[in-house]
Amino acid sequence: MSTETVTLVEMGLRDGLQNETTPVPAEVRAQWFDALARTGLRRIEAGSFVSPKWVPQMASTDQVLAQIERHPGLWAEVLTPNLRGLEQALAADADVVAVFTAASESFTQKNINCSISESIERFRPVAEEARKAGKYLRAYVSCVVGCPYEGPIAPSRVADVVEQLLDLGADEISLGDTIGVARPREIHALLDAVLPLLPASKLALHCHDTRGQAVANIYAALARDIRIFDSAVAGLGGCPYAKGATGNVATEDVLYLLEGEGFATGVDLNAVARVGHDICTYLGRANPSRVGRALQS
Repeated sequence: MSTETVTLVEMGLRDGLQNETTPVPAEVRAQWFDALARTGLRRIEAGSFVSPKWVPQMASTDQVLAQIERHPGLWAEVLTPNLRGLEQALAADADVVAVFTAASESFTQKNINCSISESIERFRPVAEEARKAGKYLRAYVSCVVGCPYEGPIAPSRVADVVEQLLDLGADEISLGDTIGVARPREIHALLDAVLPLLPASKLALHCHDTRGQAVANIYAALARDIRIFDSAVAGLGGCPYAKGATGNVATEDVLYLLEGEGFATGVDLNAVARVGHDICTYLGRANPSRVGRALQS
């Protein structure tokens, strides 16, 4: 029997860096992208086409895409909140474009200043144009277990948003535990509600490690045939609209789990740890990844 494959979508250069106080030049971000690609990662978020006024750390994402090395099978992914963002993404030849909403009305209002239904209608022309351009469309759902403003989120509410995104034409949906409150039981309840709507192969899990449960939650999702996980090198990131939400689960920590469980990723764990160490050194911050620290000690 062949080893099962798990795909990691590397978030560090977008969801990670957007929460750093100091913007990183496009040239350096492109170098980090190439370094991550050399580790074997095949899906890497290069940035987002949002207004620099709101997220200055993501300015010049077009320059990042212009400077990276392109390889067959390597996807450069970007966040595109509107048609203007999509136009920029297409001009920069991004491979994957992503839209984002939430399962919480309050969070959606705080994050993108509209209701959930309004956000999805706003994405409809983006989805149509992305499809015309032959681009893979990813959709993020934030706050799938808990919201910093509303508290616990019912799985049925997430399922309702997922249905609307599928109707929009999303090729893949990433479920985000944005504030890191989920535990395996909540993950199973969430998947009970969502998996009847789409194949497991079209679903990704995006865990934050605020309460140290991200790896346990990924382990639970593996048992439900989820094979796509979002992670960030060195556990970079957080959420500017979610107080207290610490970084994404570290790519190094997820890789260590997956290797131990016999899954194939095609990614060199030690190489990722070296990149994580270099990025943290540049940023002048401690490395949140336990595995990353262990491998660099």
